[in-house]
This record gives sequence, structure tokens and C-alpha cells, in this order.
Amino acid sequence: MRVIGIDPGTQVCGYGIIDSVGSKMKAVHFGAVRVRKDMTFPERLVHIHKELLEVIREFKPEVASVERLFVGKNVRSAMATGEGRGIAVLTAALAGLPVHEYTPAEVKKAVVGVGGAHKTQVQEMVRIILGLEEVPRPQDAADALAIAICHCQRLTL
Repeated sequence: MRVIGIDPGTQVCGYGIIDSVGSKMKAVHFGAVRVRKDMTFPERLVHIHKELLEVIREFKPEVASVERLFVGKNVRSAMATGEGRGIAVLTAALAGLPVHEYTPAEVKKAVVGVGGAHKTQVQEMVRIILGLEEVPRPQDAADALAIAICHCQRLTL
């Protein structure tokens, strides 16, 4: 199965595509959509949508997994992340993909074994699980790959 993981954002939106056969997983492609600082907010959302759609069309995942919104103390940041998340979910759904959502704690538990794992632990486990020579960069792409891994591991349970 081919899965796209998406780490939503309105400044940087990470994505990672993996192939999974049984318990074996392989990174196919990963990266991040970045917006220019001079773009208006609507322009940023359109840009993220178009870039994600291009990745989906090129790599043809069968399913999408997206990080569920975590609301911390910064309401403004949570709102922007929620808007970016909405674009990610909408883009995948418009492309005909089933969309599954996972909280950051669920992703960490699936990848590291502990829901409170540190980001560096998650990144290193992504590297190990996918057999990569280096930790995926940017960090948003590593997070997106972790979200995709979480989905695949949920299927093998």
C-alpha cells in the first residue's frame, strides 16, 4: 500500500510517501511545501493545495494520513495549523483518497513506542524504520513520514 503522510501547516506543510508491504516500509518521496512571506493568507492556502495535489498526482498514494490538530496554549498558532490541516484534508479528499487522522501522541507511540517521545527520537526511528542513511529533512517531512508509518503500523496490528 502507498500512503502519504501530511504534517499540516500554513508556513511549511510536510509530506512523506511510503510503500508498505506487511511490516516492511520504504520511503518513496518526501519533502515540504513552503510558502513565500509575501503571499497573502489565501494565496498560501492555494499554493499548499496545488503543491500537495501535484505530489498526490505524481506519486499516486492510495490513502492519506494527516496529523490531528493539537491545541496548545497558542490559540493563533492552533488556528493557523487548523486552517492548514483543513487544506491538507480537503486536497486528499478531492483527490479521492480516504483520510485517516492521528494525534501527535498516537504517532509517537506508533513510531517510538512512547506517546511522549521527543521529536529527535521520532526522527531517528523514522530513519531506522525506513532504512534511510540520514534523518529526513526538513523536520516537517520527517514528521509526515512518521504519520504515514503510524497509519501503516495501525493496519498491521
